[in-house]
Amino acid sequence: MKKLNIKKVMKGTVALMTGVLLFVSCNTPESGETGPEDAPAATRETWTAQQANEWYATQPWYVGANFLPSTAINQLEMWQAATFDTATIDKELALAASIGMNVMRVYLHDLVFKNDEQGFYDRINKFLEIADRHKIKILFTIFDSCWDPFPKAGKQRDPKPFVHNSGWVQSPGQAVLKDSTQYPELERYVKSVVGKFAGDPRIIAWDVWNEPDNMTGASYQKVEIPDKVERVLPLLKQTFEWARSANPSQPLTSGVWAGNWESDSTLKPIERLQLQESDIISFHCYDDSLTLRKKISQLKRYNKPLWCTEYMARPNKSTFQSSLPIAKENNVAMINWGFVDGKSQTIFPWDSWTKTYTAEPPLWFHDIFRKDGTPYKQEEVDFIKSMTGKK
Repeated sequence: MKKLNIKKVMKGTVALMTGVLLFVSCNTPESGETGPEDAPAATRETWTAQQANEWYATQPWYVGANFLPSTAINQLEMWQAATFDTATIDKELALAASIGMNVMRVYLHDLVFKNDEQGFYDRINKFLEIADRHKIKILFTIFDSCWDPFPKAGKQRDPKPFVHNSGWVQSPGQAVLKDSTQYPELERYVKSVVGKFAGDPRIIAWDVWNEPDNMTGASYQKVEIPDKVERVLPLLKQTFEWARSANPSQPLTSGVWAGNWESDSTLKPIERLQLQESDIISFHCYDDSLTLRKKISQLKRYNKPLWCTEYMARPNKSTFQSSLPIAKENNVAMINWGFVDGKSQTIFPWDSWTKTYTAEPPLWFHDIFRKDGTPYKQEEVDFIKSMTGKK
């Protein structure tokens, strides 16, 4: 064996270490910056019941609405630069705060990100600034399987007269859902948006996919692909994973909405996935007080915070008076559908897709305020204020 020259080895080691230190020093981001090659910490797991309940114990009771400014027909019109209406957003969030609402559920759209990534971030931040000024937290919804499966960026069509949600669009659209080569773009969208706002205290939670197995009923079912749910199921799993890989401080969820949740054996595969992957449990209930109480009871077995992210359809006997007391008793966050009557036209019922309406319905389906800011029913607004403690 050749004898080592210790002095030469030591000199070489010192030189090598000096070079490494110089490299690290030159390539370390300044304080507060993130290098593009920086990998995030290990992806966090789904919250345990204990983690979820410890988080929820620090929160107030949340009451709010699904929010779309009255001047927008859909998510694209809300978020695209040409139609981003901060004046209306500010005015309508002030209305929400005036009745004690402290949370809003708001839908994003992948096409806005695809076409204007930095602008999208800027407008999200501006929206959050406005909401924060009114002391309102935001629950962002990333994907949605409801209504028109053919979204198109740019100028949006005018509403069909007297038709409920005549311009709402799915995200991702059918063309993307059918083409798995486009899924990496969806992955980039989810990771980028969640990552950008992963520690933002103005965001209370992320709803990764709204009603993922919705086949759109009478509105668009004839043009839906028959295997839509089979395609969405693995993509929903990936979406949870993508969102968690950004290590958000906020909880993730996806709400169950139509099915029998009384036991694990009665769950559909997509419901089982939603409930297993969610940090907090969310659900929809457009039914009477007895049904709401039953659904809460069924979901309590998960021992996690419960959020009802859609409710309130007056003709269905789902009202503020029938729902909020039960929710408050059970510490269930409540987010009704609809706020100010606008281009979404959700004062009209779901059957407006098959039944002709020619004027305002005798009983509004959704929404709380008219366009001028006056309440549809003063007694409803007074009741909401009594529940939220708003004087």
